[in-house]
Amino acid sequence: MNTKRKLEEKFPRALWVRLFVYVVVCHGLGAFLYLLFKVGAQQ
Repeated sequence: MNTKRKLEEKFPRALWVRLFVYVVVCHGLGAFLYLLFKVGAQQ
């Protein structure tokens, strides 16, 4: 528990939220591009 508290003091909560959103958006965009290439390759 003490380690988590030290980590939260080092990185604010807003930074964790922003990092999570960036990871989700980047993976979603990557999956969408992958899908476009897969569909385009079949035609």
